[in-house]
Amino acid sequence: MTEDKPERTAEDVAWGRLNRRRERIRTEIRRNRAGGHRIPTWVLTTVLGLFVLGWLYLVVSS
Repeated sequence: MTEDKPERTAEDVAWGRLNRRRERIRTEIRRNRAGGHRIPTWVLTTVLGLFVLGWLYLVVSS
């Protein structure tokens, strides 16, 4: 015979979802701390700064 598992409540589902989300966040943080980035952060920051300056130039010069 098979045992009937109790039905999951909405609270159980919500906790499971929350725990899975926390685990995904922990995994991403571990991966980010490990390094191995393809593009250095300072390059990304410089590119973003250039975009913002270009946008400001277009707004001011119009």
